[in-house]
Amino acid sequence: MPSLKNIAFAALGPISAVLAQNQTMQVQVGAEQNTPGGIFQFIPNTLTASNGSVITFVFSGIPGNHSVTQSTPAAPCTAFEGGFDSGWVEILANSSSPLPTWELTITDDSKPLWFFCKQHIPAPHCNAGMVGGINLDKGTLSLSAFANTAKTAVLDAHEGGLVGLGASASAAPDIEGGATLFMTASATAGPQTAASAAGGSSAGSAASAAGSGTGTGSASTTTTTTSGETPSRAVGIGAMVLGTLMMALSGWL
Repeated sequence: MPSLKNIAFAALGPISAVLAQNQTMQVQVGAEQNTPGGIFQFIPNTLTASNGSVITFVFSGIPGNHSVTQSTPAAPCTAFEGGFDSGWVEILANSSSPLPTWELTITDDSKPLWFFCKQHIPAPHCNAGMVGGINLDKGTLSLSAFANTAKTAVLDAHEGGLVGLGASASAAPDIEGGATLFMTASATAGPQTAASAAGGSSAGSAASAAGSGTGTGSASTTTTTTSGETPSRAVGIGAMVLGTLMMALSGWL
């Protein structure tokens, strides 16, 4: 007959497994002029994340103006209807404030998720290789193939929302002084035109901000990472609960 201690540990097992899945990861949005790969990139550009994991996008390109917008393999540079979208986040060159962040929680890890930057000044960032993917091992398309299609894809930068297919955010990007969030834009860059929406000139300035910079980038190098992961708040709380239960069990059994 199993001992009470074995039964208790068996009961705690599933709790530990669930807590272990709730991880946080960071993705750098935009880079510096001298960064290998150029300005227009997500670092890393691929991740593997289980349900409940939180991906924190850090808008770190200074100056910069970027977005994290869901798309599909069929249209890499088109905002997915019903997909997640951070909006344009502009950081000025003289900004010294904390970097803006945006948290995206994985809700369905059974299929790949694709995203891109919908900024189009001075040229579409998506065409330059600013694309990324999550859980690509659940599909057959590689990031390099996705990025190659994006090179000649037409940009459609209409506004998305916080809740997407397979992932969602609970709030808009966390913005402090020295950065600005624009959810809509109405500006033209060569043959590409951002979708017009209420917001007028102030929204147009988002798409034409100097933070967009110049240069080219490439997403041909795929890097799957869990480096830099730190336990989420849920994991910390769970660890305390487990510790308390273990102390109680050791005294009781």
